[in-house]
Amino acid sequence: MLLLIYTVTFNPSLDYVVHVPRFSEGIVNRTVREQLYPGGKGINVSLMLRNLGVESMALGFVAGSTGESITRFLQEKGCRTDFITLPEGMSRINVKLKSEQETEINGQGPYITEDAIQALYEKLDKLKIGDVLVLGGSIPHTLPSDMYERILARLYGRGISTAVDATGELLLRVLKYHPFLIKPNETELAELCCRVPQSDEELVCCARELQAQGARNVLLSLAERGGMLVTEQGEIHRLYAPYGETVNSVGAGDSMVAGFLAGFMQCGDYYEAFRTGIAAGSATAFSEWIADEMLVRQLMQRIK
Repeated sequence: MLLLIYTVTFNPSLDYVVHVPRFSEGIVNRTVREQLYPGGKGINVSLMLRNLGVESMALGFVAGSTGESITRFLQEKGCRTDFITLPEGMSRINVKLKSEQETEINGQGPYITEDAIQALYEKLDKLKIGDVLVLGGSIPHTLPSDMYERILARLYGRGISTAVDATGELLLRVLKYHPFLIKPNETELAELCCRVPQSDEELVCCARELQAQGARNVLLSLAERGGMLVTEQGEIHRLYAPYGETVNSVGAGDSMVAGFLAGFMQCGDYYEAFRTGIAAGSATAFSEWIADEMLVRQLMQRIK
């Protein structure tokens, strides 16, 4: 069974979500509602894991007062953190403008030094057999473009399971290290396999192509159509998302990954892990932020 889950967020953020009924350029616009959340794929995974009663350790890089706010927010939510504090700059602030159309302005983030990268390696070197490492998202421009590959190569052969939620070459280049879980969506799967799947059978074929390159379990996110799981044991599971109003797409995929890992840690069964993942992803899509455990459990009763 799995021991402790570690998540890495290379470029965390404070997400400032503002609701403006009718946004217009060139004038003063006033909000009707505002929210402030920590952001980043690894952070989202850690938050959902905590909501589901599973411990994790959030790793990554933070800087300045915004970095302090990110750390404090997670700790107040009960998440364990072991971030590396950068000597200069500040963690980014991303503005999410919700109006007739959604608009995002994402900050650049601080410069990540070579010393900070080595400090991350030292933390990863302490992972034990059975631990899980979750990597997700893009690579900041101040990090080597092959950062995922360097990390998985460093951990390879040590009995550590990895879950990778990345796109394109970033994902393809780490398959040779046999990640425990990958989670492409339908668009990403088409890019990876150089064709657009037209049926569930073609989705399975594409998933098996990724397994042939090294992936152990392929969890496909199909948005409102639910998802599919092709396991390393050759099983194929297909589940549909419960009906509900989608109010937030941010963090839904990360919640799906967290739900899968939480379910697998709790029961060791791929189907139940998959069902928990579908429920967790749907619950966050139906919530304004990362969903709570009560909603996840309620939705699980509707997913068979």
